[in-house]
Amino acid sequence: MTELNDYAMTHGGKFHADDVFSAALLKIINPNIKIIRTFEVPDDFEGLVFDIGGGKFDHHQEDSPNRENGMPYAAFGLLWKEFGKNLLCKAGCTPEQAEAEALRLDEKFIQPLDEDDNTGCGNQLAGIIGLFNPTWDSNENSDVCFEQAVKIADIILNKKIDSIVSTQRAKILVEEALKKSDGKIVILPQFAPWKHVLVPSDAQFVVYPSQRGGYNAQVIPIDMETKESKCDFPEEWAGKTEEQLPLISGVETLTFCHKGRFLISVKNIKDAVKACEIALKQKEAAETEVNEN
Repeated sequence: MTELNDYAMTHGGKFHADDVFSAALLKIINPNIKIIRTFEVPDDFEGLVFDIGGGKFDHHQEDSPNRENGMPYAAFGLLWKEFGKNLLCKAGCTPEQAEAEALRLDEKFIQPLDEDDNTGCGNQLAGIIGLFNPTWDSNENSDVCFEQAVKIADIILNKKIDSIVSTQRAKILVEEALKKSDGKIVILPQFAPWKHVLVPSDAQFVVYPSQRGGYNAQVIPIDMETKESKCDFPEEWAGKTEEQLPLISGVETLTFCHKGRFLISVKNIKDAVKACEIALKQKEAAETEVNEN
């Protein structure tokens, strides 16, 4: 792995999300690092160089690398590839978790930014970062504006890393709840990110305490990419009022059913489970009818 000291260098002038997030990443790894912006790298510079100079972390050469899926790297992706896994390990992930999550963050977050930098295809976050550049008629200092943009990128990237580590902590809690469940309805002692555990399982619903009081029950989708659920709540509940729902459903404390039929709110855990059981029985009855016909 490349050694990272207290100095790094990138290009001056107009900046993009690529070099801004690269700088934010380096500052997370080494809070003492000083990012120098220039138009030419001195021969005697001994720090890390990115997005300029034709080295390991520059992507402007003809032979610059691509990912296995063909997506070209930009500086941010190259730096994440070098340092991301180790950073996640230090944040609390196991090596196996860090490897998987580093690849996932690259795919979902970094690749779109790299693609925008390489092709100019357009990306909302890249566009927001670009707004920090001085306007054509401004007297603002570009390096000062760069530092402002890096502070925003630092917040975003730290939140991404915190979310990854939090999700890994949640995995233990959700796995324990799944073991204790009947296999179809999983009850969490508190809300925690559950999809990575429950989507691949046979579980159909997840129940957890609501921040508003009472409990929520939520359908579990069939995969991580689509919104299609394994079992919806009954159609006749969808979007009905708090006064109507107990009469229609037979669930005394049912107060809310989303019109998309993926989420309900109830006042106690017993009714949360009852609502899920009603939905499961309705699904089983519908499947039986189809099979018989």
